[in-house]
This record gives sequence, structure tokens and C-alpha cells, in this order.
Amino acid sequence: MTAILRREFLSYFCSPIAYVYLSVYYFFAGLHFVMFTLGSQTADITPVFASMFLIVLFLIPLLTMRLLSEDKKNRTDQALLTAPVPLLGIVLGKFLAAVAVYTLGLMVMLVYGIILHTFTAPNWAIIWGNLAAMLLLGMALIAIGIFVSSLTENQVIAAVGGFAISFLLVLVDSLAGLTDNPFIRQILYGLSISRHFDSFPSGVFDLTSIFFYFCLTAIFIFLSIRVLEKRRWG
Repeated sequence: MTAILRREFLSYFCSPIAYVYLSVYYFFAGLHFVMFTLGSQTADITPVFASMFLIVLFLIPLLTMRLLSEDKKNRTDQALLTAPVPLLGIVLGKFLAAVAVYTLGLMVMLVYGIILHTFTAPNWAIIWGNLAAMLLLGMALIAIGIFVSSLTENQVIAAVGGFAISFLLVLVDSLAGLTDNPFIRQILYGLSISRHFDSFPSGVFDLTSIFFYFCLTAIFIFLSIRVLEKRRWG
């Protein structure tokens, strides 16, 4: 798994993907930091995280679209699947490589917290809560993207599919308001990634939301493994 993680991580920087992803992430994060925090002369960085929530929905498919689809397109997937590496190790190696690149982008938020600290006393509990929320959100979205990437050899389809599923999990919050059935409404609210995200910015680490994101990540990693297992024996 370590070899796959290292190979995939380095491959991000041997192509334009990591540079494009990080450049766009840093641009929007910096723009929102200037607009919502420095421009408002406040120490509250929460609006920056809230705005980056939607940016991340669009950007993460860039990180995941090639992870498994490229191997299938180049016909190198069979060599990978027959290698003496467990399927879990293959998926986790690729997953952690994407998480590592995602974290490089996320760390700029910590830099903004340090900048604020030189001028005032920001609420670090809120900053850490937002960072945790963004990390958990990113892990879940990356797992979703890897699953979609395992289904196709077309990277564009993998990117669009990953975004579609992620956006659907945001929309269920709105769909819940369209039903009068309290049981269905509660289920839809429980599936909303945005509703679980909103519990962190106040600095409160909600165990239910943490469990939700870990479960969502584990489910889609498991589904990716099942797809690869079917391909191995298919």
C-alpha cells in the first residue's frame, strides 16, 4: 500500500492535476479570506470555510477522476489487480494519495489562522472545528470519486459522476423539505453531507457527524473494492 501511495502521490505532481487543483484552491481560499475576513475586519474565518464547501465539491473530482479509470483505459489494471497486493491496499493507497494532496490545499486555512493570530485572538476551537469538517468532507468525497472512477475508463465521466453523487448528497437536504412524511424527512436529513458539516463550525465535535463521514468514506471504499474484485475474477 505504501508503494502505491507514494507512486500515486508523485504522479499527481508529474502531471498538471495537482498544480491546477492547488492553484484553484489557493486562489478561491485567498479570495474569500480577503473578502469575508480581512475585508470585514473580523477574526471569524467560518465564512471562508463555508464558501470553500462548494468549491471543494467541484474540485475533488479532479483529484479522483484518474485514480482507477486511467489504469482501466491504459490496460494496466490487470497487472495491478494480479500484483501481490490486497485490493484494500490498492484502494487505500490511491485514496490516501488523494487525501494527501487535498490536505496540502486545506493547510492554507491554518496559515490564515496564524495570520489572524498576529493581529488579534481568533477562536481556535472554531478554526480546528472547521478544519476537521473540511477534512472529513474531503475524505468522503474522495471515496465517492474513487468509486465512480472504478466504474469507467473515461476520466470525464468519472469526474462528472463523482460530482453528481456528491451534489445529490447536498441536495437531499432540500428534498427533505418537500416531503410531509417525518420518517422519510429524517432519513434524508441524515444523508445530507451539508447538514452534518454545519455541526462543526461552532467548534463542537459532533460524534454523530464524525461517524457519518467515516461511514460514508468506508462504504464507498468498500464498493470500490467490490468493483475491483469483480474485475479481477470477471
